[in-house]
Amino acid sequence: MSDYVISVLLGIIEGLTEFLPVSSTAHLRIGEALFDISLSDPYWKMYTIVIQLGAILALTLLFAGRIIEFIRTFPRGEDGEHTFWTHPLTLTCAAFVVTAIPSLFLTNIIGAHLESLRAIALALIVGGIVMWVVDAWSVRHDPSVNDVEQMSLPQALWIGLCQIASAVFPGTSRSMSTIAAGQLAGMTRPAALEFSFLLSIPTMIAATLYDLARSLFPTLHLLRWHKPSIAPALHSTLAPVIINAHGWVVLAIGFLVSFFVALGVIEWFLQWVRNHGFILFAVYRLLIGGSLLYFSVRPPSGS
Repeated sequence: MSDYVISVLLGIIEGLTEFLPVSSTAHLRIGEALFDISLSDPYWKMYTIVIQLGAILALTLLFAGRIIEFIRTFPRGEDGEHTFWTHPLTLTCAAFVVTAIPSLFLTNIIGAHLESLRAIALALIVGGIVMWVVDAWSVRHDPSVNDVEQMSLPQALWIGLCQIASAVFPGTSRSMSTIAAGQLAGMTRPAALEFSFLLSIPTMIAATLYDLARSLFPTLHLLRWHKPSIAPALHSTLAPVIINAHGWVVLAIGFLVSFFVALGVIEWFLQWVRNHGFILFAVYRLLIGGSLLYFSVRPPSGS
């Protein structure tokens, strides 16, 4: 299959799944397996990072007006009753910090060992069950937070802590973790989704730029998080990425496709959640996770 066609397909997958609670990591891994892409290839590792930037740009543009309004009203808020510690910008930053430091440490220690299709399948299934139970529980209780401007600092910190699971366990889904955490904290579906989107902007930008820097400049890899005995071996697996004209075109295609698909998906997702909730995505996670688990444990044909 042509690299250009593969780039279009992977761009569609990334744009469709990055902000839905179904795990873009899981779907990209499935796509890479189907297209026989080597996960050890530095170029394709960087490719997945670049197309994530396309999805991030789409979200940032769609939420630009909201973000500008938060900046304009900082720290008192639109109602003039907020403080520095209760303004949505502060809450977003606090949740990001709570996520970032533990995730960096834990991902470097154990995250690399949890990227198998079987581990991802289990994460999809467990996450689907959690999302289904939490969403069903949420509609039976009266949420106390209808808008992100009504959130408290403890709620933001709780959501940030729950987001760590998605960084450590591929297939969990960052949006699933933050949405379910928000609902458990007493937020309505739209409020939990909006804060999930807001939190994803600094989280994804930081994580993506860090991964991109590691791909382009291997010496920036934080070896100090690893045991000295394995650090040299780990460092030797990282190599600078050399890109020719063909490679740049493939990158550009994936980036643009991811960007435009994500633009449409985000708007649709917001409307769907307001009217229908998250059960559809929980069912989908169970189906795709169960199928992936079946094929990952099934003996090869002819054995």
